[in-house]
Amino acid sequence: MPELPDVELYCARLRALYGGHVLEGVRLGSPFLLRSVSPPLSEVAGKRVLGFSRLGKRIVWELEGDLFMVLHLMIAGRLHEKKPGTKVPAKVGMAAFDFAHKTLMLTEANTQKRASLHVVRGADAVADFDPGGLEVLEIGRDAFAVALTAKNHTLKRALTDPTLFSGIGNAYSDEILFA
Repeated sequence: MPELPDVELYCARLRALYGGHVLEGVRLGSPFLLRSVSPPLSEVAGKRVLGFSRLGKRIVWELEGDLFMVLHLMIAGRLHEKKPGTKVPAKVGMAAFDFAHKTLMLTEANTQKRASLHVVRGADAVADFDPGGLEVLEIGRDAFAVALTAKNHTLKRALTDPTLFSGIGNAYSDEILFA
């Protein structure tokens, strides 16, 4: 499952490979992926990608026209670089993000399709996706201790609570606890 370090790496690579490029369109392989209706997905076509950032375990695409796409890969979602116009795979293909030079393919190799894509307008709408957890790479020991003891949770549950800590899930909480 992509968590904080993985999503940070995704964002860095996406910035390098697709930042500044025009998103020609998005082809859905599964209508279940799209979880918003306004603004319509078609509105992102022809917009330049201004940047990529992480919000918890989500990848936020900033586009021209104050548009944003908020992508959550969940457990089995992965992004793959393909040749332009590559067909969306029938079984695992969720979406194709088409650029002139490449197609970025979203796949989810899981029977339960959990990945999600929201198209929103404005930074305030993006903020609605933030559960409010502390950024663990930016806080000090004291803030960490306060958050860790803020709720009556086991240590593992506290680490994976997105309202306490941003971007840590099951896999990395295990790494933290058993390192």
